Amino acid sequence: MSVRTVGVIGSGTMGRGIAYVSAAGGFQTFLYDVSPEAVDGALKTIRKDFDKAVEKNILTAGQADEAVSRIVPCTSLEQAGRESDLVIEAVPEDMALKIETFRKLEPRSPAGTIFATNTSALSITEMAAATGRPHAVVGMHFFNPVPRMKLLEIVRGLETSDTTIEICTEVGVKMGKEIVVVNESPGFVTSRINALIGNEAFRMLQEGVASARDIDKALKLGLNHPMGPFEMVDLVGLDVRLSILKHLESTLGERFRPTPLMVKYVKAGRLGRKAGRGVYDYPEAGR
Repeated sequence: MSVRTVGVIGSGTMGRGIAYVSAAGGFQTFLYDVSPEAVDGALKTIRKDFDKAVEKNILTAGQADEAVSRIVPCTSLEQAGRESDLVIEAVPEDMALKIETFRKLEPRSPAGTIFATNTSALSITEMAAATGRPHAVVGMHFFNPVPRMKLLEIVRGLETSDTTIEICTEVGVKMGKEIVVVNESPGFVTSRINALIGNEAFRMLQEGVASARDIDKALKLGLNHPMGPFEMVDLVGLDVRLSILKHLESTLGERFRPTPLMVKYVKAGRLGRKAGRGVYDYPEAGR
């Protein structure tokens, strides 16, 4: 099977990023969201991102225009499922919502369509069990910001077939990604390690070991991390990180228990860049 069309379910930060790399990789891309207004906003942002790529000489203007023309806004989930060889869901990190999305897609998609989830920590096997095609359900864990981050974790569930892994690896390479294949385990590779680092950073901040900026500076300059743990969590979203930690605590144990300070930040609505305030303030987000 050769993938020619990709459906992206969800047009938030991750969904629109996946749509960008899909279109840039040459795939006809069907973008769906329950909110048509969200799709319209996503298309405007994607256009701006392609314009920036032209300004930086990453793409020519012609290549950018061709890529944008490959993105088709969808008014129904049925259209996205019917038209796609590969569907990638990028809905919020909630197991019940992801399962419901696949259950709705199941009767609306051809038998050969592969279902992929962009989860950063949840069970591929559990989602696959809700479909009639567990061999064709796989994790495709992209990283934010999707157009710039090179890594793609492809996650094998209990019944994911070798063919599905091979097809999704080929798709990922065309999208410009470097691939690692991971057997399903809570948090996979990156989320599991990153959750520990970020949680420990919050613990040090809570204990007064150092300021947030100095902790970030220490990891960037001393351990060669491109971003500090607080810069990273503000980008990802503190609510997302808290959800991942709770999942890892329930599956892997006490060492992943979220620090009280992180919980307090989330309760205060300090969710990161998207909220205008997280560990740091982002006044431009409110403009």
